[in-house]
Amino acid sequence: MADFILNGERVSIDADPAMPILWVVREKAGLAGTKFGCGIAQCGACTVHLDGEPVRSCSTPIADAEGREVTTIEGIGGPNGELTPVQKAWVSEQVPQCGYCQSGQIMSASALLRDNPSPSDADIDSAMRGNICRCGTYTRIRRAIKVASGQLEPRDEEA
Repeated sequence: MADFILNGERVSIDADPAMPILWVVREKAGLAGTKFGCGIAQCGACTVHLDGEPVRSCSTPIADAEGREVTTIEGIGGPNGELTPVQKAWVSEQVPQCGYCQSGQIMSASALLRDNPSPSDADIDSAMRGNICRCGTYTRIRRAIKVASGQLEPRDEEA
């Protein structure tokens, strides 16, 4: 039995302690926003927050979450489904193409901006280095992070 806080709610989920957090949240809790990418903690598609820090959920056993807080992409928005500044910037900057990696990208970007509200390009590159986007939307990702931080204005949605 895994006892932890999932997106602000205390849960007890019957799971093998060695089962990765990814499969507990997807298969046991039914939250499909966190994606499986590589299974070896290299691509970042599975990024969630564990006590506020980004971790690769595909390789982190649920035993590591015991008594701690796990936040998935479903848990970062406002109480009525309001989008965060990062999510709003992802929309205004039209970041996703296929979208598969984007929940992990958003989770990493959210942690970056929490810790560094005005990151430089080098800060962004460093924080996002482990998140792979096969579509190559890295310039859009960087711009969206700058928009979310208030360093750039959002693009005109009419354009």
